[in-house]
Amino acid sequence: MLDSYRLKSFCNLPLVCHKKISTVGNSNADVPLADPGMYQLDITLRRGQSLAARDRGGTSDPYVKFKIGRKEVFRSKIIHKNLNPVWEEKACVLIDHLREPLYIKVFDYDFGLQDDFMGSAFLDLTQLELNRSTDVTLTLKDPHYPDHDLGIILLSVILTPKEGEHRDVFQTQSLRLSDQHRKSHLWRGIVSITLIEGRDLKAMDSNGLSDPYVKFRLGHQKYKSKIMPKTLNPQWREQFDFHLYEERGGIMDITAWDKDAGKRDDFIGRCQVDLSSLSREQTHKLELHLEEGEGHLVLLVTLTASATVCISDLSVNSMEDQKEREEILKRYSPLRIFNNLKDVGFLQVKVIRAEGLMAADVTGKSDPFCVVELNNDRLLTHTVYKNLNPEWNKVFTFNIKDIHSVLEVTVYDEDRDRSADFLGRVAIPLLSIQNGEQKAYVLKNKQLTGPTKGVIYLEIDVIFNAVKASLRTLIPKERKYIEEENRLSKQLLLRNFIRTKRCVIVLVNAAYYVNSCFDWDSPPRSLAAFVLFLLIVWNFELYMIPLLLLLLLTWNYFLIISGKDNRQRDTVVEDMLEDEEEEDDRDDKDGEKKGFINKIYAIQEVCVSVQNILDEVASLGERIKNTFNWTVPFLSWLAIVALCVFTAILYFIPLRYIVLVWGINKFTKKLRSPYAIDNNELLDFLSRVPSDVQVVQYQELKPDHSHSPYKRKKNNLG
Repeated sequence: MLDSYRLKSFCNLPLVCHKKISTVGNSNADVPLADPGMYQLDITLRRGQSLAARDRGGTSDPYVKFKIGRKEVFRSKIIHKNLNPVWEEKACVLIDHLREPLYIKVFDYDFGLQDDFMGSAFLDLTQLELNRSTDVTLTLKDPHYPDHDLGIILLSVILTPKEGEHRDVFQTQSLRLSDQHRKSHLWRGIVSITLIEGRDLKAMDSNGLSDPYVKFRLGHQKYKSKIMPKTLNPQWREQFDFHLYEERGGIMDITAWDKDAGKRDDFIGRCQVDLSSLSREQTHKLELHLEEGEGHLVLLVTLTASATVCISDLSVNSMEDQKEREEILKRYSPLRIFNNLKDVGFLQVKVIRAEGLMAADVTGKSDPFCVVELNNDRLLTHTVYKNLNPEWNKVFTFNIKDIHSVLEVTVYDEDRDRSADFLGRVAIPLLSIQNGEQKAYVLKNKQLTGPTKGVIYLEIDVIFNAVKASLRTLIPKERKYIEEENRLSKQLLLRNFIRTKRCVIVLVNAAYYVNSCFDWDSPPRSLAAFVLFLLIVWNFELYMIPLLLLLLLTWNYFLIISGKDNRQRDTVVEDMLEDEEEEDDRDDKDGEKKGFINKIYAIQEVCVSVQNILDEVASLGERIKNTFNWTVPFLSWLAIVALCVFTAILYFIPLRYIVLVWGINKFTKKLRSPYAIDNNELLDFLSRVPSDVQVVQYQELKPDHSHSPYKRKKNNLG
């Protein structure tokens, strides 16, 4: 995710004149040249010719990396199945000196595997004329096989000195970065996409079938559908949203793939949707033919205008304006429950300041900026340079689509020539927010399992319609389209196994308890159980099941409000999460040792699947437990309301009528709504309840006042 914060700018500078030179050879770093302190290198990656074939089909999926001094400064997009790719991409790089050459490396993208090397070259920057456009032809070579012909890469470069402008250029680049970030994070609308089905897709497996899935891409946003096994006419019925960053909409790329376990997935076909050609506020049914393949994809696409987010200074505060606050309260009043059910509530986040941040630069300082995320909505502050106690004083507003969402606030250190450094993060469930209260949140590590250095001061207000929030609880959660890929972790595998084991042990102990009643280990207890069994079986009615669950919820609620809370912090889960973090640190240090995981890719895929299944099973059991433990009071109250309704229905309405209505609804659902997305209301409800791991992650840490910078100053004065 941090690639989106990489400090690089794309410039559209005019080409003044052209001169073609060959630059393959030894670096001439000793050539005397006046060093003004900093240079700007504008690169245009034109195209490649006669590149090496690395795939079985005699083609490649090439992309290019630029490096200076072992630091990656640019990475191009991937051109699929082409040995003569055309990129026409521009990059603007600031460099301190010309002693380091510009290294160009070309790779073949392999999904899920290590990318194949396709050749490299370097450009001696000391040979470039200043302030002149130069066409460069680079011959790609493999150091291990210097005689192999790997093709050429064509570039255009302009080298410009920045004499006496070191700080100004740095700040200008950062301003450009901030503008670029704001442009890429403030969207103009939303495109809602429903993937319905595929028709007559190409058979890629030996059994005459395929295991298709679809990838969508719109700018930096990506979405991958679920895999439909053994079919050429898959029925997906998946819905997701992308943000529209361009006024006209842009081009959405769609590719279809066949899943192959243990090897590279097969390419089925591709298509594109020009969103600028679609009218707004209208649903379009599209039947798209797959190019370079066979078959069609059927989509529903809706473009809507959006005013869901806003950034402003602290002086511009909609919640402090009484008139605007009344309008917001009116918009989410209980009387307006049927007005736009997707608009559940309003969130305002004031990012005030941070204190005692980690020093990420060699100067003992940091250049912090803050990223505020709510599901797929991302906004960020400006950068405060050379400061460990920055003040941002920014106000962010979001529309809430799910009251069970988690607000994430992450602090990064801006770096000029590489990706931003992580400084700390907090995760705050919306239902745990206390309105209008300025709080100091202790920053946590990337895994949200323990504290890191520094605190951040936030003031958050949440206004929502409880009825809309309850209704939205029973539909599928919004899926994040930017997520880290799962990787094999023995510690994570062990953690999920232990969590699952603990849930199973609860059931086993309950079975042992019942069996002990049958064995009369304790005669009084067995006698009471026998009498209770006779009474229940003789008088049993179906409404007693939700009534029993209702009594359990009520009993735990009264235990909590009476101060007899038997909920305990899960130290076992916390310890496992800390061990996992240590393992991640070791993995980062061993990142150079490549190749082992690639050799056991098939085993890794199975292990990751088992790991994820264990996580799902453990999370389900923990969510059921946390519903009755009142971990999220809103959801427990909602469960009480639902159980009361179910109890009344089952009490007053005969079971045969209920089953009849349920069956009629199930049989006629597809006839009434052909494109309806299947869902399970109970599972959708449980997905909002945090698991034990999420409870630990969302837990607020208490500030350690001994680390406060102001307290240290007072102690020093004393």
